[in-house]
Amino acid sequence: MLVVMKHSASAQEIRDVVDMIQEMGYEARPIPGRQRTSVGLIGNDGQVEPTLFQSLPGVLEVIPVSHSYKQVSREWKEESTVVTLPNGTNIGGNEVVLMAGPCAVEGEEMILDLAQTLSRMGATILRGGAFKPRTSPYSFQGLGVKGLQYLAKAREETGMAIVTEVLDVETAEAVAEYADILQVGARNMQNYPLLRKVGNIKKPILLKRGLSATIEELLLAAEYVIAEGNPNVILCERGVRSFDTQTRNLLDLTAIPVVKSLSHLPIIADPSHGTGVRAKVTPMARAAVAAGADGLMVEVHADPNHALSDGAQSLYPDQFQELLDQIRVIARAIHRAMTPPLAHQAGFE
Repeated sequence: MLVVMKHSASAQEIRDVVDMIQEMGYEARPIPGRQRTSVGLIGNDGQVEPTLFQSLPGVLEVIPVSHSYKQVSREWKEESTVVTLPNGTNIGGNEVVLMAGPCAVEGEEMILDLAQTLSRMGATILRGGAFKPRTSPYSFQGLGVKGLQYLAKAREETGMAIVTEVLDVETAEAVAEYADILQVGARNMQNYPLLRKVGNIKKPILLKRGLSATIEELLLAAEYVIAEGNPNVILCERGVRSFDTQTRNLLDLTAIPVVKSLSHLPIIADPSHGTGVRAKVTPMARAAVAAGADGLMVEVHADPNHALSDGAQSLYPDQFQELLDQIRVIARAIHRAMTPPLAHQAGFE
C-alpha cells in the first residue's frame, strides 16, 4: 500500500502517517519525490483498511500495490531510479551506458591493455570475472582475489568503474572491497541469502535474469535486495533458455519495455550471453538500445580465439568500435545520448 501525501503536506503530517503505520505493526518507508512524498506500507497482509489513512491531514490518496513485488514497482516510485557510480557514470537516466571487457580476467597485462583500449573507445565501466561460475568443474575458474587486484589497478589507470561477479556470501565482502558494482549472475538470481547479503553491503548491484526466470521472478529477486535497504539495483536481460540450438540463449528484448513499465529500476542488456555467437552480438545490441535499454554489457577480448572463457561470443576491439558507432546513431534517433568518454567527464588522460 502506498500513501501519497499532498504537495503541501508538512513534515509533521508525514510523520503522523509513519507513526500510524508503525503503531499497526507494519514498516513505514517514506519515499521523497520531486513534488511530493509518499509513504510505503511494507508487510501488508490484507488487513489494512485504506480509508484509515484517507482522512488524515496531508494525505492525497491511498494506492493499493497489488504486485507481490512492491518497492521495485512503478506504483511505489514513479520516477526512474538513476544509479550513480564514483566515476560519474549514471545508469538509468537519458544516457546509454557501456560496460565492456573480457568474460574472465586472465592476467595483469591483458586486462590493463584492454581497459586502456576500451576506455579510449568510450566504455566507462570495465567488466571482468575474477570468480567464475563454470558449468564444468574443469574449466577456468578465475584468478580470485588476484583478479580483483588487477581490476582495481585498471580502474586506477583509466578511471573506469568495475563490475564483477560475486558468487557466494563468503566472498561477497572481498569482492565489494574492489568492485564498484557487484554482479549477481543468472545462476544466483534466486540465491536469497546472497541477495540479502549484497543488499546489506550497499554497493550498486547488477542483477542478471535467471536462465528460466520470469520477469516477475526477476523483480522479486530485486525486491530482496531493496528490502535490505539497498536501492541501487540494475537489472540485466541476458537471455533465457530456449528449445532452439542456433544461439546459446533467447535474448528476450520484450523484457526491456515490460520491465520499464512495471519497475522504476534501470535495465541493461547483455547480448553476449544472450546469443553466445559473436556474429549475433552486434545486431542484438543495436536492437536492445532501440528497445530502450539503459546500457549494454558486451564481452570484448583482444584475442577471442585464445580466451580462457567464452571466446566464441567475445568481440574483437575493432568490432566493438564499430558497434559503438552504430548504437550512437540509434541512441540519437530515440533522443538519448551515449555516456561521454571518461577523458571528457573525469579528466583522465
